Amino acid sequence: MSRAPRLAGACLLWFAASAAYAQAGAACVPGGTVEQVNACALRDFQAADTEIAVLYADVMRALSAHERPQLRREHSAWNAQRIRECKERTRTVEQQGDGLRRYHECMTDKTRERRSGLMRWLSTDTPAKDD
Repeated sequence: MSRAPRLAGACLLWFAASAAYAQAGAACVPGGTVEQVNACALRDFQAADTEIAVLYADVMRALSAHERPQLRREHSAWNAQRIRECKERTRTVEQQGDGLRRYHECMTDKTRERRSGLMRWLSTDTPAKDD
């Protein structure tokens, strides 16, 4: 996959998240109203998600062609699991005012945890070398 489609996908995700933020109409104010605190959680998730998208693209460029499909599968599985786990974790509070904040905090935590998994691909003991 060329760089342009990946970049377009990352931009689309960012714009979609930005649209959700704009629809909320609240500015981030820590300790403010529910909407303002939700806006902070969304902002933090957007920043973490952008960072991981950039790192993923950098790692993909650093890998050989035969390693890239394995990373692509791993990253897709991680993303699906991240969403599933955060939805499950916040299912019981999703209708409450802070349900959205908790979901985005979970997504932010899972996204930040992914960094070490991606960095592993740049070391001498990459998953592709375990095959």
